[in-house]
Amino acid sequence: MGLFSFLKSAGAKLMGTKAATNDLKAAAEVEAAEDRKETMLEAVVRSMGLGVDDLSVDVEGDTVTVFGQTESQADREKVILTLGNIEGVATVDDRISVVPPKDVSVFYEVKGGDSLSKIAKAHYGDPMKYMKIFEANKPMLKDPSLIYPGQMLRIPQD
Repeated sequence: MGLFSFLKSAGAKLMGTKAATNDLKAAAEVEAAEDRKETMLEAVVRSMGLGVDDLSVDVEGDTVTVFGQTESQADREKVILTLGNIEGVATVDDRISVVPPKDVSVFYEVKGGDSLSKIAKAHYGDPMKYMKIFEANKPMLKDPSLIYPGQMLRIPQD
């Protein structure tokens, strides 16, 4: 290895063309937009008050990769759902570690006509356990009756 010297004025003129300059500017703008989105997504997760240490979010296109560590499987799942339920996010790549690992909840996609009672009856056999689902999805859910089709919820083990 070593240091190699070249003539600065010789070679392919990539940096001097208008198209190349525009491509570099466009790439820089996309990177800046992704950086802003990462900052915004981290702020959203932090505002939820979930116990995640060393939280970091990377954005590449419509995929969000989330890193961190938590002591609660519930907090891990809430972070994933918080990010996944944001418009423009198609995939969440979960890299959050849980110390110590706990029982994993089921994720459920709300369908038209669903209510928390109906979901509780399907998963627990008892519609009155709807508050368990509501509590498991706080602070994302503010009211047990305000769910919508396509929303993802966590259903904790009974």
